[in-house]
Amino acid sequence: MLSPSPLEPPVTALPPPPPLVDAAWLADHLDHPDLVVLDASIGAHRHAAHRIPGARPFDLDGALSDHRSDLPHTMPPAADFQRELRALGVNDRSTVVVYDGAGIYSSPRAWWILRAMGFDRAAVLNGGLPAWQAAGHPVTDLQSPYSPGDFTAHPRPGLLTDRDAVAAALTDPDTTVLDARSHDRFTGDAPEPRPHLRPGHLPGSTNLPFTDLLTPDGHYLPLPALHTRLTTATAHRPHLITTCGSGITACILAFAAHLTTHPTPSVYDGSWSDWGRPETNLPVATGS
Repeated sequence: MLSPSPLEPPVTALPPPPPLVDAAWLADHLDHPDLVVLDASIGAHRHAAHRIPGARPFDLDGALSDHRSDLPHTMPPAADFQRELRALGVNDRSTVVVYDGAGIYSSPRAWWILRAMGFDRAAVLNGGLPAWQAAGHPVTDLQSPYSPGDFTAHPRPGLLTDRDAVAAALTDPDTTVLDARSHDRFTGDAPEPRPHLRPGHLPGSTNLPFTDLLTPDGHYLPLPALHTRLTTATAHRPHLITTCGSGITACILAFAAHLTTHPTPSVYDGSWSDWGRPETNLPVATGS
């Protein structure tokens, strides 16, 4: 009579990850059954042929933004977000790593809205897909199968904000409204990529281009440098709202504030795509 097979040892649960992980961390944990890798690339990097093995599409240009809104990249309703995350195979116990094909561009937006929906077991891959490939790790053009998950949305108020709250914050001496767009777009010297929008910025806001927080190869700067740049830009004010063109790169600033233990910021959902519309008749400033 054959002896029964020994029981397989239980899989050790993944502890919550740090908010920013490197390619080595991801490679060490890539085969864990609780790990879900999400590709949050947008624009030219969306649906790229090559991806990290097992990665699933967190489509900010598609279902992971609210397409009932006339504004790009706004947060979908909680029920829609929950449905899409379940379809991606995300469970409440999952550990999620998000990345994008540019390095650091749209992945902090994915992390931010996961957090706004009450999910804290997520991390951003520092340097994104380029860093993964530069470290010699494999990519694939195949889509791995996955089963539906049981993700439950628990919306957190305050991590995303609207036009009225931003308007009030602009006159609050304790709040910095920080604009992540390029300096030329902030001053109005460069045209907006969305041609129907007015040039310029929110009166009383401060400019910190998101590129000032990144290295040339698309990694976040070391934490001391991030802290210095954010502290200088916010002038030690206790409250922070970040904004940009459509709410994507504003999350690069907000995520950096989270990394450096600045007070929890709020992201202006809609950003300049909302404020800068001519029909709003909201005040616009130009110049520095």
